[in-house]
Amino acid sequence: MKTPVLLCVLLFSQSWAFEFIIDGDLIHVLCFDYLCMQAIQGNDITVKSYKVESRITLRFAHTTVKSSVVNSGPNAQSIGFNVQIPKRAFINNFTMNVNGITFVGSVKEKTMARKLYAQARARGKAAGIVRTNSQAMETFRTEVHVPPGSKVEFELHYQEMMQRKLGVYQHTLHLQPGRLVPLLQVDVYIFEPKGIKFVTASNTLGEQLADLTKISHTKEKAHIVFKPTLQQQRKCENCTESAVDGVFTVKYDVERESNVSDGHFIQFFAPSDLSPLSKNIVFVIDVSGSMWGLKMKQTVEAMKAILDDLSMDDYFSIIDFNHNVRCWSEDLVQASSLQVDEAKKYVQSIKPNGGTNINEALLRAVQMLVRASNQGLIDPRSVSMIILVSDGDPTVGEIKLSTIQKNVKRVMREEFSLFSLGIGFDVDFDFLERMAMDNRGVAQRIYANHDAAEQLKTFYSQVSSPLLRSITIHFPANAVNNVTQNRFDKFFSGSELIVAGKLQPSDLTTLQSFTTAAAANMDLNIQTEADIRELDSVLGTHQHSFTGFARQMWAYITVNQLLAERSVAPTASKKRKITQRILALALEHQFVTPLTAMLVEGHDQGRPERLIADSPRDSKHGCCSVQQLVYSNPPWLLPTVIKEYCSTTATYSIVNLPHPFDFIAVDSDPHFIIHLPKNNMDICFNTDSKPGHILNLISDPGTGVTINGQLVGSKKMKNNKIQTYFGTISIYSKTDSVQNYPSKYSSLHYAKLLLIRIRVTIVKEQHVTVTIDGKISVMVLLHRVWKKHPVQVDFLGIYMSSDNKYSTQVHGLIGQFAQEPKVKVYGVHEGADPKKKEATMEVKGNKLAVTRGWQKDYRHDKKRGSDVYCWFIHNSGKGFIDGSYTSYILPQLDSFLTHV
Repeated sequence: MKTPVLLCVLLFSQSWAFEFIIDGDLIHVLCFDYLCMQAIQGNDITVKSYKVESRITLRFAHTTVKSSVVNSGPNAQSIGFNVQIPKRAFINNFTMNVNGITFVGSVKEKTMARKLYAQARARGKAAGIVRTNSQAMETFRTEVHVPPGSKVEFELHYQEMMQRKLGVYQHTLHLQPGRLVPLLQVDVYIFEPKGIKFVTASNTLGEQLADLTKISHTKEKAHIVFKPTLQQQRKCENCTESAVDGVFTVKYDVERESNVSDGHFIQFFAPSDLSPLSKNIVFVIDVSGSMWGLKMKQTVEAMKAILDDLSMDDYFSIIDFNHNVRCWSEDLVQASSLQVDEAKKYVQSIKPNGGTNINEALLRAVQMLVRASNQGLIDPRSVSMIILVSDGDPTVGEIKLSTIQKNVKRVMREEFSLFSLGIGFDVDFDFLERMAMDNRGVAQRIYANHDAAEQLKTFYSQVSSPLLRSITIHFPANAVNNVTQNRFDKFFSGSELIVAGKLQPSDLTTLQSFTTAAAANMDLNIQTEADIRELDSVLGTHQHSFTGFARQMWAYITVNQLLAERSVAPTASKKRKITQRILALALEHQFVTPLTAMLVEGHDQGRPERLIADSPRDSKHGCCSVQQLVYSNPPWLLPTVIKEYCSTTATYSIVNLPHPFDFIAVDSDPHFIIHLPKNNMDICFNTDSKPGHILNLISDPGTGVTINGQLVGSKKMKNNKIQTYFGTISIYSKTDSVQNYPSKYSSLHYAKLLLIRIRVTIVKEQHVTVTIDGKISVMVLLHRVWKKHPVQVDFLGIYMSSDNKYSTQVHGLIGQFAQEPKVKVYGVHEGADPKKKEATMEVKGNKLAVTRGWQKDYRHDKKRGSDVYCWFIHNSGKGFIDGSYTSYILPQLDSFLTHV
């Protein structure tokens, strides 16, 4: 019996909406701004246990998350394992056991890992790996399809170094078992041999779970336990839903000295009881049009609080910029109450508009500090810094990012630092981070939500009290090697400096360190001494720690520092050398990094089965890179490992979309871009359609696939014409049998629905990818416009691979070009517009006057688009498409094209 499946992608002002019709039943899937919800029945998945264990030894944490899940229903189900982990953590192991088949992870160089799983690709199923933003966390997600009665055990290991901020270490565990769990337990063990000052624990899991945490600790050890009963996990007394979905946080601080273990040393440096150094700060604030609204309101609120925090010993000024650059004061002024009040009034009066001239604004800020230094206004023991707050890429003046980076680095002095704060997801955070690292500062993303002002204030509080300058921590040359960074520009109150390295073979029983630094009123010289064997003997009798922590911690610090060096490497040769060092360390210590991937392998009846957990590096715009995973037999097992991370979601690389221009696209007003690979050219045309018209894009009786799109109109006329865009896309498929695999979409940024023929991948506020039979791939891209835009409306773009495998019966506005026509272009000459060539095209027996011009492909850059050079067909594609475009207008979204 033929069972139709109809997928409609509809566009609403604040959500994606999906309708699935399966066997006559309508199923709705709504993806709102902060919620993805599926209104279908439960799936008989039983979580037997969910355990989290962290062992923290000298600020280095090894966390293990284990879950045991059973498909207790009568049908095959998809079972998922989602773990949110800190962005700074390195995954170093993952295992999965499915009905006795064990998959074990091993980290390999990325190219080698891909090559190994590619060998299984012809026999296996393709899935995706994607990293999407979740503020300070990222999501490792695994999904496996299993038969009834099957048991699956997951185990994920990751490691991270605790960072001291504002006087505390914070260890965060995101708990989301998804269901009531008979055995749910969290254990955090802390071992600090020099002593624990305090330890606290809290969670965001609701009032009924707030007081269930138990803490026991001695001077050196602490054990934190969270173990709610099944009844305590319920949202209410008779509820079947779990209240356990939130953050469990442990905070602590320690005494500190040098520590030596396993042939490695770790030196911690965090002096207290020092007077803060005075500051010279230039605040550089983006006030371009994109900052309008909540972003500017939150920035103003934060700036007023920050200005109030300045002391009388501090000097400051404010530069605000859009396409122009303005200075509140051309020179640094003392932070007296009068000057602070005047500055707050100035900030309050800012009205965002115009473009973004980052280059000139930063150069003016540096000039201001240089002028103050030359005039003797800067105390030699003070700290000088620029704090940049921006939400976008440069659009005015110098806009080449590498040139801006070079310009700033050229004029910056060694005693100045640049701190970059990127607001929202439109900003090129990678660029801001490189500039900050290049100039002795750090960058931080500020998430544009209700607490953005608090994020700005928290960041400032971390750098508002510098205590030391020019810090060097060194050791006897004959005692150590492979030492991590040991020279630091500044030390801020509440933070910590860490140096690690390897011990050289010797007869030494103690390791000395020597620290020099400049404080507010004096120069410091500090000497410490650590017993080389003491810590190892203590660890030998201590169960809280994990083996080899010092070795792993040294490697963790080294890899992170090398990754930072690699991002600002001045030459390709230097970058290659750093890359080789990172690879060697990551493979030796089994870290999943941007240059490595974890190959997860299992064996069934002597045949290897493989899937791959990747960790792609953010690109220029902080992209979400999509890589393929494969798994071979048995056919009932379809695992997907999804690692979600992204500092922004501006750029995408899509599975099964080949060469950048090897596609067929419909976007904007709406323009059609047809790539003809055999002719190596792109053809563009528009249709003179009206709002409400439903156009057939694909009609293929052979595969049973129909794709239609309904147009919406702009708010007002432009050039005496209403512009039209696609507001709804329908994808209709006929199949012999359809089975829906329901799952609860716990991720806020990513969701996936699997049917027998159709796979739907949803990335919040970005795009939907629909794949049919693994042969036909369609991406629907969401374009948002400013709600108060006088003309434009939100709309959809459609992109299809020209490698899609249709039958010979395929037709439609796009489908007819699956069988590429012969095209000849000749007589190219200058046109009325000097920027556009004109020519004659012969196609389908017709001679057409065509124009050479640019159209936009928005797959890789939604904001600006990528230029596609194509021959434009006039008169709604007449002569290039079969018949008139009006022949492709249908009465309903689920209608079929019967003739042209």
